[in-house]
Amino acid sequence: MKKSLVALAVMAVSGIASAQSSVTLYGIADAWVGSQKVPVYAGGNGLRQTKIDGGAISGNRFGFMGSEDLGGGLKANFLFEQGFNIDNGSQLVAGQMFGRQSYVGFSGGFGEVRVGKMWTAYDDINGAANSAFDSAFSPNNYVWASTGYNANPGNSLYYASPDLGGFSGAFSYSLGENKTATVKAGNVSSAHIKYAGGPLYVGLGYQTEKTTGNATRAKFTRLNATYDLGVAKLLAGYGRFASGNERTTDWSIGADFPVSSALTVSGGFARSKDNAAAGNQRRTGVGLATMYALSKRTSLYAGVQTSKQTNSNSKGSLYAVGVRHAF
Repeated sequence: MKKSLVALAVMAVSGIASAQSSVTLYGIADAWVGSQKVPVYAGGNGLRQTKIDGGAISGNRFGFMGSEDLGGGLKANFLFEQGFNIDNGSQLVAGQMFGRQSYVGFSGGFGEVRVGKMWTAYDDINGAANSAFDSAFSPNNYVWASTGYNANPGNSLYYASPDLGGFSGAFSYSLGENKTATVKAGNVSSAHIKYAGGPLYVGLGYQTEKTTGNATRAKFTRLNATYDLGVAKLLAGYGRFASGNERTTDWSIGADFPVSSALTVSGGFARSKDNAAAGNQRRTGVGLATMYALSKRTSLYAGVQTSKQTNSNSKGSLYAVGVRHAF
């Protein structure tokens, strides 16, 4: 009898825990066929390649996320996310089981706290005003210097505030854990503040990076704004990169045009200028993409992006069509 009562109690507790907990498997599969030429100034060989590749609109990934209701509005959360190359099935980052994100934390009325590996607070708003769906077709690619930051450094603490009348913010700090006997450890610190209310969005982000043995910090600044007119969504971005005496100023403009409930066209222009210490170079980019939703989870897309560095006359381009499926 006692054993039966204990068994019933265990089953009851298990049922409560099950009702208060959830685990979700999710992912994105994005593949494209096209032609690409990575410019020499961006590390390419300047030769055009016909390719089957992935992640033009969204990086390929799968992950597990879950939460447990602890009562009183408090939840325990976790997320493990891996990136992969859909064209050959390999890991996006070799040797990392969850190369995109892996963290545990809590959320509630105070906001959310995460511990582990996650996107920095700067990265949270990085692409908010990028035209062409913040994708490989965005004009910023191979143009902006303020996009060359460490997006998910690991060994991190992250805090995001609750939404207060449309205003919210976040802060993250990554420990380099690479201290030597003579040099302090490096670190990555990042923060953002944003407003999202009605048709208006404005976001400001800042990130600094310091590596072991390097007293000079790399500094990244981003200001994004969007305004939804209904017939079109206007996009504008401004960025700055600084390291020692080197300075680069970036800006972009663009717009999203919802042609129908299923079809959207987005395009824009981007520009970047270095000061003399950084080489006194100028880069420009143009991007245009269209996406057609076959369903809530599956879309077809096509796009083009071109970029060039005026002083060296080095050019790059991407022409592709693809499919994106989310699950």
